[in-house]
Amino acid sequence: MLNKTTGRIYNWFRKIFLLVTFFLLSGYSNITAQENKEKSFSPHHQIGLSINHVHVFEGRDDEGNREVLSLPAWGLDYTFQFREKWAIGLHTDFIIEKFKVEKNLASGEDKETVERSYPIAPALMGIYKPNEHWSFLLGFGGEFAKEENFFLTRAGTEYGYELPKGWEIFGTVSYDFKWNAYDSWGIGLGIAKNFGKK
Repeated sequence: MLNKTTGRIYNWFRKIFLLVTFFLLSGYSNITAQENKEKSFSPHHQIGLSINHVHVFEGRDDEGNREVLSLPAWGLDYTFQFREKWAIGLHTDFIIEKFKVEKNLASGEDKETVERSYPIAPALMGIYKPNEHWSFLLGFGGEFAKEENFFLTRAGTEYGYELPKGWEIFGTVSYDFKWNAYDSWGIGLGIAKNFGKK
């Protein structure tokens, strides 16, 4: 008796699940088709400015003790979207503070503490946009300061929301791996302007 009742309930849930899935997918495809009809892609440029916080876990205070640093920074981004889902860009972070950090990614047992004076970190980024809001970024560049320069790899994610007249607001999260030096991650909010978008 219990197996028969369980079987009926299972079949009932399966039918409901299939119906809900069918309606959701058919509605999604209609919405996607309408959006594709309304918007046609044209290559365009974008300039963005963001206010960021860069976090360094291997920071050092004046006595040399380990501390997590949260550093203020600006981001200035240029992006050229050449395909509906693909873009390239030059994304530059400007940390507006001096700080000390241990080179925890350097080889060897003795980890050197270095000072960084207002580093600038440009990176050439490849960008994949699976839809109009999300972007996934990966690229290479450098972090430049008067003390020493580091090669870096950057990965990130952005979420943008279009505003009227070609403007966009966006949130960004990124991770910088400075080769043989240290790593950091950042979070920020920004505004961007599109040029040449129809």
